[in-house]
Amino acid sequence: MVGVPVARQYRRIMPRYIHSALAALVVAAQLSVPVAQAAASDYILVLVETTYAFGDDAVLEVRLIDTRTNAPVEGAVIFATRLDMAPDGMETMTSPVLALPGEEPGLYRFSADLTMDGNWRFSVAAKVQGEMETVQAQIVIEVQP
Repeated sequence: MVGVPVARQYRRIMPRYIHSALAALVVAAQLSVPVAQAAASDYILVLVETTYAFGDDAVLEVRLIDTRTNAPVEGAVIFATRLDMAPDGMETMTSPVLALPGEEPGLYRFSADLTMDGNWRFSVAAKVQGEMETVQAQIVIEVQP
């Protein structure tokens, strides 16, 4: 480029630099867009059985399912459980719920004393790893004498 005026040299070189800079900005913008996370509505907590016999040491089994793939969800943290008789108008009638080891992926087990026949409400909340929202459910259990 000897003998070519400096202004003309820049006219040839600058479009390449501008094009490269714009391409780099587009790539950077795409990388900075957050990846969409699933919503709590993409998961469901389902009680395996909804009818139990009156008595001590009932085992409640809950499946956590990703509704988008219908696959069980492992490794969730269950941090809130409550068992009460709210469906029969006795919300203050409660029973302690104890977590038990799971036997298969996506299955969460709990022990509870079902001290009275009637309808019980099992409330449970779970945090799925990598998701911002909490998955919650209130499931009615029928306890028969």
